[in-house]
Amino acid sequence: MTPVTVFAGQSVAVFGLGGSGFVTAQALVAGGAHVNVWDDNEHAREKARAAGLRIENLAGADWRSFSALVLSPGVPLTHPAPHWTVLKAKEAGIEVIGDIELFCRERRRIAPGAPFVAITGTNGKSTTTALVAHLFRTFGFPVEVGGNIGTPILALAPPDESRVHIIECSSYQIDLAPSLDPSVGILLNVTPDHLDRHGTMENYAAIKARLVHAADLAVVGVDDAFTRAIAAELRGAGRNLTEISAAGAAVDDGIVFEDGRLYRRAGASSALIADLAGIASLRGAHNGQNAAAAVAALGPLGLDSARVAKGLASFPGLAHRLEEVGRRGKVLFVNDSKATNADAAEKALLSFKNIFWILGGRAKQGGIEPLRPLFDRIVKAYLIGEASEAFAKTIGGAFPVAFCETLESAVPKAAIDAGASAIPDPVVLLSPACASFDHFPDFEKRGDRFRDLAKALIEAP
Repeated sequence: MTPVTVFAGQSVAVFGLGGSGFVTAQALVAGGAHVNVWDDNEHAREKARAAGLRIENLAGADWRSFSALVLSPGVPLTHPAPHWTVLKAKEAGIEVIGDIELFCRERRRIAPGAPFVAITGTNGKSTTTALVAHLFRTFGFPVEVGGNIGTPILALAPPDESRVHIIECSSYQIDLAPSLDPSVGILLNVTPDHLDRHGTMENYAAIKARLVHAADLAVVGVDDAFTRAIAAELRGAGRNLTEISAAGAAVDDGIVFEDGRLYRRAGASSALIADLAGIASLRGAHNGQNAAAAVAALGPLGLDSARVAKGLASFPGLAHRLEEVGRRGKVLFVNDSKATNADAAEKALLSFKNIFWILGGRAKQGGIEPLRPLFDRIVKAYLIGEASEAFAKTIGGAFPVAFCETLESAVPKAAIDAGASAIPDPVVLLSPACASFDHFPDFEKRGDRFRDLAKALIEAP
C-alpha cells in the first residue's frame, strides 16, 4: 500500500467504496488523515466498518470540515449530472479528486524522481500497460502495475526511484487528477466512447489530453484527428514529444509500425527496431501501435534493439484481447471479448480473414455501421443479445446471419460451419462490438464463457 500523507491531520470525505475507493480510504487513514466514508451500498458499508473505517452518511455531514472529497471514478463528476456529493463539495468550496491524484501528490512529496508511466487511450491501453511492464522487466527493472487495469494504484508499493510504476488511466480517473504529471505519459488514440459521462467528443479528448500535458515525455499516437491535434499542440509548446503511428501518418521524430515491423524515425533516417511478424500476442496494426508506444516509453533504453526485440517476442498478451484459445482441426478460436465498440472490433476484423463472427450484446452509439468496409472478411455472423435485430439490419445481405441469442448457441454453430467450410484457415471470432451487460456483468465473464465453450469443443473426441 501507498500511505497518503498529504492530508495528514486533515478531514477527508470518501464516497464510493468499491475496489479503489476502499483502498483509498485505507491509504488516507494510514497516512494520518481523518477519513469519513460512505457508499449507497449497505454491503460496501459493512465491509468498510469491519475494516475499522469511519462510516458517516455524508448527506448530513458538515462539508466545511472537509479538506477534500475523494470520489470513486465510477461516480459521475459532470455528466449526465454531477453526483450530489460533488454538488455538496462545490458548495463548501472543497476540491473533488481521485486516487490517481492522491498518488501524484504523494509521489511529488516523497519521491519526485520516481519513474511513473501513465497510459490512456480509448482502445489498447490495457495491452500497452502490460507490454510496457513486460519490457521494463526484460531490462531488469522491478515494476508496479495497476490503475484501471485491475489493482488500485494506492494498493501498490509507494513511489520510489528504485521501481517503475506503470498505471493505466481511464478518462474517469484522469478527470479526477488535475495535477497528473507522469514521467512518461502515453496517449494512444481518441475515438467515440463514454460520451454519457463527458458530454462531447471535444470534452472527452481534452480530458484524455491532460495525461500528456504535464508529462516529462509525452508519447502520442497520431492516427486520429484528435490525437494529431494534441500532438501538434505539444510540439508547438516545445514539449518533449515522441509520436507513434501504425497507419502511415507522417512522423519525423518517433516510432512507426509498417509492414509488420517497428521503425525508429528521426528526420530522414529510419532504423529497424523489431519485426513483429509471427508474434501472436501482437497481431494486427493496432498492436503495432501498442508496441510502438511501449518501446517509446523505454526512452534511451529502447535503443537496445536486440533486447527490445527479445522482450516483444516473449510478451504473452492479455486475456480477452485477440486471445488465441486454440484450434480444432483447421479452425482457430479467438477470444476478443474486450472489443466493446466498433473501433475495437475493427482491429480484430483487420487481423483475420475468413471470419465466422460472433457479435452482439448491448450496442453502443453508432453500432457496427463503421465496420461495413470490412464485411468482405466475414463468412457468416452469429448474433447474440439485444443488438441482434439492429445489427442484422446493418448487415443486410452482405453475408449470412444466424440469430443465436446466446454464446451457448453461437459458439457450436460457428464451429460446425467453420469446420465444414472449404475455405482455408477459418477463424471463429468473438469480437462483439458491444457491451456485455445484457447477458454478462463484464466483458471478462463473457470472454471466460466463450473460452470455456471453445475449449470444450477443442478437447472433445
